[in-house]
Amino acid sequence: MLFDFVSGPSVTIKGKESITLANNKSALKRARQNEVRRMRNRSSKTRIKNVVKDLRYAVSENSNEAALSKLNIAKSVIDNAAKKGVIHKNTAARKISRLSKLVNTIAT
Repeated sequence: MLFDFVSGPSVTIKGKESITLANNKSALKRARQNEVRRMRNRSSKTRIKNVVKDLRYAVSENSNEAALSKLNIAKSVIDNAAKKGVIHKNTAARKISRLSKLVNTIAT
């Protein structure tokens, strides 16, 4: 069939399968690329959330050494996400600044 590619790839969004609105080959390719990038970014953002959560838990228990080591891990994860373009560099700087400020509250 001549117009096989018109229907487009199916995309699952929040458990529901939908069809893209792409009408040509380049739009279909772009839809596939965006889906791959979305999944990659999602895993990176989830990693950031988990690292921050671990750091906040360490701060809540007033364990200074654990908080400092988790802060270094968090800085690394956030900087790598910013370097890869998952989050904006200013967002990364703001997150790191706020986390450092939080860790400094228990250091004193």
